[in-house]
Amino acid sequence: MFDEKTIQIRRLMTVIDLMVTILAYGVAFWLQALLFQQDADNKDLFSHLALLPLIWAFLLYTLPKFGAYRSPRVATTFDYAWAVTRSVSVAIVVLLTLLFLLKIHYISRIVIAGFACIDIVFLFMVRLGTKYYFRRSLAHGENYLKVLIIGTGHRALTLSKSLLQRSEWGIDIIGHLDPDPKMKGQTINNAKVLGAIDDISQVLKDNVIDEVIMAVPRKMISDAEGIAYACQEEGVKLRLMADVYDLQVARVSLVELGNIPLLTLEPVALDPSKLMIKRLIDLVFSILITPVLLPLLAVTALAIKFDSPGPVFFIQERVGLKKRSFRMYKFRSMYSGSEEKIKELEAMNEAEGPIFKITNDPRITRVGKFIRKTSLDEFPQFINVLKGEMSLVGPRPMSLRDVDLFDRGIQRKRFSVKPGLTCLWQISGRSNLPFTKWLELDLEYIEKWSLRLDFKILLKTVPEVLKGSGAM
Repeated sequence: MFDEKTIQIRRLMTVIDLMVTILAYGVAFWLQALLFQQDADNKDLFSHLALLPLIWAFLLYTLPKFGAYRSPRVATTFDYAWAVTRSVSVAIVVLLTLLFLLKIHYISRIVIAGFACIDIVFLFMVRLGTKYYFRRSLAHGENYLKVLIIGTGHRALTLSKSLLQRSEWGIDIIGHLDPDPKMKGQTINNAKVLGAIDDISQVLKDNVIDEVIMAVPRKMISDAEGIAYACQEEGVKLRLMADVYDLQVARVSLVELGNIPLLTLEPVALDPSKLMIKRLIDLVFSILITPVLLPLLAVTALAIKFDSPGPVFFIQERVGLKKRSFRMYKFRSMYSGSEEKIKELEAMNEAEGPIFKITNDPRITRVGKFIRKTSLDEFPQFINVLKGEMSLVGPRPMSLRDVDLFDRGIQRKRFSVKPGLTCLWQISGRSNLPFTKWLELDLEYIEKWSLRLDFKILLKTVPEVLKGSGAM
């Protein structure tokens, strides 16, 4: 939604809804007194009016929830009627439930029922009026947003098409300005080129223009200062297209640092609230499963200790979120000192890319083969999950040696999210996958991440681990 008219209308509808709700409540109280010939004293009136803030609080939640503020462009008359009916009905049911539980008997149920019927009618009439106003505005062009576009190239054409398609209350593209004066008089998507950029002051003076949008390459951003001054003089809003670097970004936002505006281009858009839920799930799951696994972990530790000399745990520096290194824990599955022998075995590496893999690795112990096949060697990483260095689901953390061998910048995009115990690669072939496919799945996870995807991966990981296929 580009224009701000919809936001303004929604705010106005909210205020009007408040007013008609108060009116509906008053009418319901008056009709009850009139029809049932009851004398309504001030005490009775005020006791009923005390419920109004509570009723409005309920409606403030249910009306947007059920679509009562949807744009009149997409919402039909039936949509509005159904949304209002559901909203008021739910609010009244909740209200009556509270009155029953709190044993409040002095509130007339007749007033509440009458109010519900009247309020549904009033709220629906507000939306009919909004829809009529919307159609009338489009027919007469009263609320069309009048826009001047700076530029005539690909960006300007794309912007022009998008504005015409997405504007809810109508767009009138007054014309274009271009650095080349020879472009004057030409037509860009049915809008004329009114002149060169130097003519902006005169164009703003001679035409009714609400907004100016710069849609030019970054090499021309230096011209923005003159355009900004001209817009400031005429009191016209100025916008700049943020895709000045032709980058595919997930989210663009503007924040202020003191008086300094900062345009932020985020390659990965992750919802902070969902990330908080993800972290909560990591903590709860790890805390609950650790006591269950303790006997198994103890047996595994003893088996490692008796099988070969050396420590029970293998601790290695891995690269995590934002390329921060951390110490990752695993059960030792190789003979002590095996890391130092990796250079001697580089010629035997069977894996493509930066990862290292040998089918019959001579460094792996007897117990090591078993715990790798069953993924028992990975269980100590729940410690990393509890510490916040890893998550249950995410790209596998890679060693410093592997990261140093990355040959493409895009491979480092996997560091934009927290590494995990399992990911798409785990349910798609595990270590049998070539590195290119491994990376492709990691990037796919980053692009499509959701809590639902995490649950799906966790559920599919269990049978894969039990089968033991593809484990190194």
